[in-house]
Amino acid sequence: MSDDTRATIKQRLSVMQARQRRAERMRRVAVIAAVVVVLGGLVATATVLILKERGRSSLDAVQTIAVTQREHTTDPVTYPQSPPVGGNHDPAWQNCGLYSQPLRNENVVHAQEHGAVWITYRPDMPMDQVEKLLALARGRDYIIVSPFPDLSAPVVVSAWTKQLKLDRVDDPRLPAFLRAYIQGPATPEPGAPCSGGIGEPSV
Repeated sequence: MSDDTRATIKQRLSVMQARQRRAERMRRVAVIAAVVVVLGGLVATATVLILKERGRSSLDAVQTIAVTQREHTTDPVTYPQSPPVGGNHDPAWQNCGLYSQPLRNENVVHAQEHGAVWITYRPDMPMDQVEKLLALARGRDYIIVSPFPDLSAPVVVSAWTKQLKLDRVDDPRLPAFLRAYIQGPATPEPGAPCSGGIGEPSV
């Protein structure tokens, strides 16, 4: 084999090896790019889910309503909100607990003054949904649960100066509301009793 032939073969081998190295580099770059894309997609999906969950459990939708009066009265009171979130009220507070019949606003408002949260639901709500509300509240202090006629949403949860309307009983904002507003910062008489008043919880 002549020197020229050897040189030609060596040159061809060198070219082939260079092409193989370039191809290998391109494959590595493609793999890395694919991994980056997949990881980026996973991170983006996780971020969206986290933000969505935070949005569901956020209390940004809670209405804050000014209450300027809280005198005792035995007369009926016309409240600007339905259900009410505070105001003048009966001298006797509603005992906290679970009720199967609508309650008198004036007595529940007095319980709200003591730090109770009132969970109200439409009277025609299916019983399996009602049971979910009862299970959430059963055995806990400073919660009143009762049906409420002509409710503007399937579930409305109210504390002193605070109210949140919900479309579902399993909305994560409901337990968040309870954590935030049972004996919450707006409670006029924190620590006052939620028993020893009137009413016999029936559920």
